[in-house]
Amino acid sequence: MTAKSKTYSTDEIQARVDSYISQFKEGYFSPLSLMARLTEELGEMAREVNHYYGEKPKKSSETQKTIEDELGDILFVLTCFANSLDINMSEAFDSSISKIESRDKDRWTHKD
Repeated sequence: MTAKSKTYSTDEIQARVDSYISQFKEGYFSPLSLMARLTEELGEMAREVNHYYGEKPKKSSETQKTIEDELGDILFVLTCFANSLDINMSEAFDSSISKIESRDKDRWTHKD
């Protein structure tokens, strides 16, 4: 994250995405379409990770993108998904991390 970047809470992210989407008659895509779009964005991120860390270099004709760009795209689509289903991302995260912290607390070797 650059020094000029603003930090957003999940509530602010959800509100900003909703403000953007709400200006269009079409509104949010259906959950199935959003799932397809999320899968597409995840594939684009996988391609970038492979270019940077894998054995598949970018072709000179390919557009320069970054993993950060792809993560941003995934976050946008994921936020659309949550908003379209009226899911609070902070609450969903809290529930998930609480489960993980309890279930996996002794799964890996702790640092000293």
